[in-house]
Amino acid sequence: MRSYSRRWPVVFSRATGSHLHTEDGGRYLDFFAGAGALNYGHNNPTLKKVLLDYVGNDGVTHALDMFTTARRDLLEALAEVVLRPRGMDHKVVFPGPGGANAVEAALKLARTVTGRSGVVHFTNSFHGATLGTLSVTGNSQHRRAAGLPLTGATPMPFDGYDGRHAPDYLARLLADPGSGLDRPAAVIVETVQGEGGVNVASPEWLRAVADLCKRHEILLIVDDVQMGCGRTGPFFSFEDAGIVPDLVCLSKSISGYGLPLALTLVRPELDVWRPGAHSGTFRGVNTAFVTATEALRTYWTDDALEKSTRAKGERVGDALQGIVDANAGADLSARGRGLVQGLVVGAGLADEVSAEAFARGLLVETSGPHDEVVKLLPPLTVSDAELAEGLEILAESTRVVLERAG
Repeated sequence: MRSYSRRWPVVFSRATGSHLHTEDGGRYLDFFAGAGALNYGHNNPTLKKVLLDYVGNDGVTHALDMFTTARRDLLEALAEVVLRPRGMDHKVVFPGPGGANAVEAALKLARTVTGRSGVVHFTNSFHGATLGTLSVTGNSQHRRAAGLPLTGATPMPFDGYDGRHAPDYLARLLADPGSGLDRPAAVIVETVQGEGGVNVASPEWLRAVADLCKRHEILLIVDDVQMGCGRTGPFFSFEDAGIVPDLVCLSKSISGYGLPLALTLVRPELDVWRPGAHSGTFRGVNTAFVTATEALRTYWTDDALEKSTRAKGERVGDALQGIVDANAGADLSARGRGLVQGLVVGAGLADEVSAEAFARGLLVETSGPHDEVVKLLPPLTVSDAELAEGLEILAESTRVVLERAG
């Protein structure tokens, strides 16, 4: 089952900001950031202080869904800092500790509300590794790991997949009594497919999907587990498209500190669950509530982080395009939004670039159905100097691998 430890076979012992340190004194610039769970860096000092203070004062650590001051503070911060300024009145569901829990809850609730079972997802999607989330995941390697047939979901082409406009195609299928497609309970989408290869949906395409869902009374679920909490610039990745989903899935950086926390945001009229209809032991990790609240109040009461992330994203995008231009004879391309950026190198070569970067002190992972994309997810708090250092290492690593490949 191990993956990241095979890619980076060292023993890490300490982490600060944008760096990981090994027990033998090694130092690595981290452009992986816990797969997007550390948007504010490792051991962010502001968040660490409130965490230590809370634990030092014997604050409640584990509380299931019981009321606590930490839970109340988080809900108030979400309402004041995130939801109300964006005109959202969604309720907050605490579904469990991870992103898959948030997606499972959204799928389960959508089916409960509509009385329908089908879900539409998109090519190259990734929504988790549980049976329910695998059913709406596109990658065949992940799907095979389920060990049994995955049903109840229908794939459609993501924006730019094959030239077919999925919203129009889906509308046609829904209108045709001979299509064989029953009206689904929900459509689930990532605005940027991280694991799928940094595939970016255009605002126009996302608006078309949202409009289709509204016209056909299909619930729209946006999986913002990796792309939310500012990864693309705004707090929610769908904000630039001007849409408001029925359900939103958050995890990874919502705790701010890498602690386990997931949230499913639900339109009030969809809250039809009876008490206990959805449950889980680790829905109330209060230490994560504390750091999440501080992250929201520290970074999201103004637009400074959003502007910074957009600017840094443009810088990274320009640098990746520079790598493409400098290796004109190779089949390279670049794509991304904000601080999720991808360099498309090719199957096999992306792994080699990642390994070469690791040897030079940079952590970058790969993504895409053939692991053909080098994916960059630096902390949003990365400094300009650190960004320059990492991009230089990536450029040199790519050059060396391409020369080696001939």
